[in-house]
Amino acid sequence: MSNSEQINSLADFDISKRALLKAGGALTLSMLVGSERAAFAQETWDVIVVGGGTAGIPVAIFAAERGARVLVVDKAPLLGGTLDRSAGQIAAAGSVFQKAKRIDDNPDAHYDDIMRINGNTSDPVLCRLFVDNAADSINWLAKNGFKALDKHPIKGSGHEPFKTARYLWGEGGGKAIYATMEPLFNKGVQSGRITVLTSTAVVDLVKAADGAVLGVVCEDSDGQRLDLRGRSTVLTSGGCAANPTMYHELHGTQLWTDSAYPFSQGDGLLLGQSAGGYLRGGEHYAGLFATVLQYKLVPSPQEGSLATSGRTRPIMEVYVNSGGERFLREDEPSVDRREKAVVEQPGQRFWAIFDEPILNVSPTIFPTYSRQKLNAAFNSHPMFSKAGTLTELGVRAGVNPAMLEATVKAYNRGVARGAPDPLGRQQRPMAIATPPYYAIRAQSWTIVSFAGLAVDGRLRVIKQSGEPVPNLYAAGEVIGGGATTGNAYTNGMFVTPALTFGRLLGSDILPLG
Repeated sequence: MSNSEQINSLADFDISKRALLKAGGALTLSMLVGSERAAFAQETWDVIVVGGGTAGIPVAIFAAERGARVLVVDKAPLLGGTLDRSAGQIAAAGSVFQKAKRIDDNPDAHYDDIMRINGNTSDPVLCRLFVDNAADSINWLAKNGFKALDKHPIKGSGHEPFKTARYLWGEGGGKAIYATMEPLFNKGVQSGRITVLTSTAVVDLVKAADGAVLGVVCEDSDGQRLDLRGRSTVLTSGGCAANPTMYHELHGTQLWTDSAYPFSQGDGLLLGQSAGGYLRGGEHYAGLFATVLQYKLVPSPQEGSLATSGRTRPIMEVYVNSGGERFLREDEPSVDRREKAVVEQPGQRFWAIFDEPILNVSPTIFPTYSRQKLNAAFNSHPMFSKAGTLTELGVRAGVNPAMLEATVKAYNRGVARGAPDPLGRQQRPMAIATPPYYAIRAQSWTIVSFAGLAVDGRLRVIKQSGEPVPNLYAAGEVIGGGATTGNAYTNGMFVTPALTFGRLLGSDILPLG
């Protein structure tokens, strides 16, 4: 999920709302007038799905295939959720893509690999449910036309690698997954089994005296409301990664960028709580390494990412925190250790420090900029600083000036003497000793939320007591990314569980009739 892997433009995502409208399935409450509105309110749906994204779409597809009458309600004008910006990275043991390459794998090995990477911080029940069913989800995509990139599956890319190659994605990232599911969803719409309300928010749950969920209260952009009844309600409305206030409250950290899906406001988290559910997982927060913000006020748009991998360019800079101290072996090969190290720094940020010779001989640390644009940035951009001395650089960049100078001098002495680096760094091609000096400020960041509704092994929303809320289920980021990925960016543990849990709910778990 590195910044270069994100697909950031909603306008670029060709979700065919027109196809749904043509099929007669996409409505808003304002389209319902008179007797139509009254008739709609009298309906009792087998399943109401709140959120038509990565988890909600397969819920609807598979429930409709079982004969259910499904209502999908989405606050956005288009379906697809975060698939418009997701890298679409998925993983499973026993997929057809592994078998095509004669890769021997099994769910037990997948489970062990997940827990190794995240230090046993995934929910063991949900992780087990996932690994035992993930291959069926990927094979379902493949059966319906999904194609993985040529060299996939692989062990890893951008995150801590698996021991076995099971990680893959298609051309176009999340777009490829949506393009595979869209015809299946539209088939359900055309059959009359799936009805869609877009641009419609679910603002409350209809509850019986005993707490059982009986349906939802919908509201459109004009403020029109309607109570809709359903035998089962599934929350698949995503997380809160576009809600800075809620994000801070649940994770204890700032939301540094505004890159998340704009409708990820945490509505589903509040709906689940209104029915007696509770939230967990905020302690699993993990940040990515590392982006450059456009502005100092956060959340900020992203300017781009630093090239910090020793696999793609020699690491010639040093990294310091706001205190001017090195905190990490700059050529650290473990992505997970790099990500965790930055999160522990003040403000979850660091500065890459280098001098004129490094600027001239090193492949650019900021690959989205030409050399001309990079030179200009040091005179104009708030995250880029340049000075004739290290102490002046510290003042300009916002780093302790005296400690910065002492840190760089200590590093240079080690390079000159060939002494072992105190942090274990191996790549030390040259000292940082010739002005002008440069600094680029980088930030840990994320586009996902780790806190979410607690669910049991049947994906029922549960109370603190462990008792399920009757008729209420949840899947996708609304149950918290931390439930499946744990305290790390574990390969494929955001998108694949959403697809898998959505498929399981629609095909097996939800009671029908």
